[in-house]
Amino acid sequence: MKYADLKDSWALVTGAADGIGLALADSFAAAGANMVLVDIRDEALESATAQLSKHGVEIRAEMADVSDREAMIDLAARLAAGGIVPRMLWINAGVGAAARLSDGKEKAIRWVYDVNLFGTIWTAQAFIPAMRELDASAHIGVTASSATLVPVDGPFPLYAASKYATAAVGEGLMSELADSEIGVTILCPGLLNTGIWNSGRARPDRFGGARELDDSAGEYWHQAKTPDILAAPVKETVESGGGWCVVQTEPGTRDAFDGRNSARAAQWTDLSNNAE
Repeated sequence: MKYADLKDSWALVTGAADGIGLALADSFAAAGANMVLVDIRDEALESATAQLSKHGVEIRAEMADVSDREAMIDLAARLAAGGIVPRMLWINAGVGAAARLSDGKEKAIRWVYDVNLFGTIWTAQAFIPAMRELDASAHIGVTASSATLVPVDGPFPLYAASKYATAAVGEGLMSELADSEIGVTILCPGLLNTGIWNSGRARPDRFGGARELDDSAGEYWHQAKTPDILAAPVKETVESGGGWCVVQTEPGTRDAFDGRNSARAAQWTDLSNNAE
């Protein structure tokens, strides 16, 4: 699929109100795609819609919680009834929490997994059936993280573990859609200046309710590169048919990746030719 194919077609991005989602939505709109922006935050959606209006494309803002399967299926059905089936679906919505796996609170763990893992699955289930029926090539993007490529370390093991699962869903979709005209890209960006550190500001009540952090808590992220740097490598990957799009933003990521794989290979036991 070429970006030129997006002109006058529809693209849908979840978690589109800011950060990576908004940056990718901006790049699709710049290519001439009409946009469906999906997010759980109403006011942020209004701001994103205003920002993308410069491209002169049609924009629909839809409030939806990706962790709610029925809500996503209903959204896809409503859009399809109005003639909107995305040729570009970017499953981007994600949250982070500084909870640990060994002693994290149940609601925090369920929230992270319900959004990062199940939200990815529910969004795919909602839109893929109609996308398969398109008489044209289409594409699905899944935003994972470079945390899936390196050893799980630091203060966010829950987030890293959930993003491993997100990436695995992306690989599963690659396999399931190999016989179709739908390509799949798994995006693994490094640290970027996004609001992921303050995800709790939009946490639903069933997961413990909203919790706004002071801006000082995001200082580490504020110093990182902005997410618009993803536009070019994502375009290159999509136009080549999809696959892994790894964007390193911090020194040492490749060394950590290579070291992790070397450690695994060193502890590999091959019994495939063992008669027993």
